[in-house]
Amino acid sequence: MSSSLDQFAGAKLADLETRALRRRLVETDRYSAVEVRRNGRELISFCCNDYLNLSHHPRVVAAAIAATARYGTSSGASRLVTGNHPLFTELETRLAKLKQAEDCVVFGSGYLANLGIVPSLAGPGDLILADELSHSCLLTGTKLSDADAHIFRHNDLTHLESLLATHRAKARHCLILTDGVFSMDGDLAPVMELAALAKKYDAWLMTDDAHGIGVMGEGRGSSFVTGVKADVPLQMGTLSKAIGSYGGYLCASKPVVDFIRTRARTLIYSTGLPPASVAAAIAALDVIEENPDYATLPVKKANLFTRALNLPAAASPIVPLIIGEAEATLRASALLEAEGFLVTGIRPPTVPAGTARLRFTFTAEHKDEDITRLANLVRERILPREAAE
Repeated sequence: MSSSLDQFAGAKLADLETRALRRRLVETDRYSAVEVRRNGRELISFCCNDYLNLSHHPRVVAAAIAATARYGTSSGASRLVTGNHPLFTELETRLAKLKQAEDCVVFGSGYLANLGIVPSLAGPGDLILADELSHSCLLTGTKLSDADAHIFRHNDLTHLESLLATHRAKARHCLILTDGVFSMDGDLAPVMELAALAKKYDAWLMTDDAHGIGVMGEGRGSSFVTGVKADVPLQMGTLSKAIGSYGGYLCASKPVVDFIRTRARTLIYSTGLPPASVAAAIAALDVIEENPDYATLPVKKANLFTRALNLPAAASPIVPLIIGEAEATLRASALLEAEGFLVTGIRPPTVPAGTARLRFTFTAEHKDEDITRLANLVRERILPREAAE
């Protein structure tokens, strides 16, 4: 007989299945920059966040192999115990320079970074204001902080200022949270305007630049899209997307970074990144800095796609196509896979109910002819069906 635990899990899975919301892990061999093998078939992937394809770059791979040979496969413990191998200092120095900050601290992942940073900077008696489309880890970090939290409408500066005017004076400190590039919609936060509001109300602006570093602002990220660095005191991001490795980071002033190193629980109580991941990130930064034009290619490729479909111009390498219902989105994804393209359907709760979508991501190594073929397929086979439904 099954236990109550199994019965609980089974009932939950059955409910998710009926709503087309159950998730499954699918074995996928990413054997090249843009090609994968899945279910015995070779597909061109348009759903990967490896925007510059650096995870397969020969220099990046070689750096990871050399670091493993020299330092082993693991950091061995928390960085504050035995895990701070020499590569960390080099990576943090390089990231701080890239983001024009005084210092940097690297975490085990972007999710761990936000779960550690936000509660370290805000707590009871403080105020957190977060964009409604902020990544899950920013919102989870907010919940862990026990600060007074309010959500402002997406990129709505008027709503944000209204909340600041209403609540800021009652709070000791105030933290404003937003993605720099929004992961599901691909649009950009108005970082310059947010920075001005933060300064006006003595608030601290923190941007999650997971999808900005490497591809926006000549590779520096969303704080640099105007050509001049926005006044963002807390620049967080990841190394697992355009950087082609793994890990998260915070670039900030030296006092702030020193405080995070001694306070953030997800840094203190987690094993440090493996040497291979750190060395790969360093090599990726070399490639980005030596080839500034290369960083512009993902957005150019995205705009080749949007022009072909008469969609609004892409601001980032991410282009969403809203389908609506989860089941219809899965059908559209399966149709593309049958034609040789891997484009994963994104469903609630990752996106709001009724906004399930195909999320297309474009990388530097995508061939123009493949993008055109994909756009033609979407126009001929998916958009008519979407209109009919």
